Amino acid sequence: MNLASNKDVRRLCAPILVFEAIVVALAIPVAIKISGADPAVAGWVAGGLAVACLVLCALLRFQWAFYAGSLVQVAAIVTGVLVPMMYVLGAVFALLWLWAIIMPLRHASREQANSANHTS
Repeated sequence: MNLASNKDVRRLCAPILVFEAIVVALAIPVAIKISGADPAVAGWVAGGLAVACLVLCALLRFQWAFYAGSLVQVAAIVTGVLVPMMYVLGAVFALLWLWAIIMPLRHASREQANSANHTS
């Protein structure tokens, strides 16, 4: 199934990526001050991930952007190495990402089944 052609999927995935970018960017000072991470490493890793989220948000009209978005979810979980709380936050965003993909597809299949039942 082509996720990029489903407007409901794009409408749900885009804000998830935007909010994830904000959370990941806010993890930079936490990584530096509390976790004692090197500022350059924290800035490049979390900053790059935040930028990737925003860029992918604009590219959700392409099917490959959903695969890249899934990789971003994995990367967000891995940033827990710098800030342990990111394990939890990354998992939350990964679950939201999956929900945003699955729920509109379920809804569309139910609508198709209902319309098929009514036309029969």
